[in-house]
Amino acid sequence: MGAIGDDTNLDINLKWLLQIVAIVGFAVWGYFTLTSQITQLEIEVMRMRDNVNMNSTFRIKWPLGELGALPDDAEQNMRLQHIEDDVDQLNSYVDGLRFQPRTEAR
Repeated sequence: MGAIGDDTNLDINLKWLLQIVAIVGFAVWGYFTLTSQITQLEIEVMRMRDNVNMNSTFRIKWPLGELGALPDDAEQNMRLQHIEDDVDQLNSYVDGLRFQPRTEAR
């Protein structure tokens, strides 16, 4: 066997070289595909956890009134207040008629 130097030739079959390059290429492609999928799934899990935490906070604070009210609720409350004012006014009229001294007619 000769010494390895500048004039040493390395004979390799081109078919084997292409197969090795293709296998390495597919391995690298597969690795990065799996890594990106795992990263994407981890981000999705983090978002889901955040949504669950926000939902838990909302579920606890909304019924207690700590997060405010819907605009429709505000409008409904305003309408109910007007109805209560009208009922109070009608009650005062009825009370005035009910407790009015009677005059006897002949």
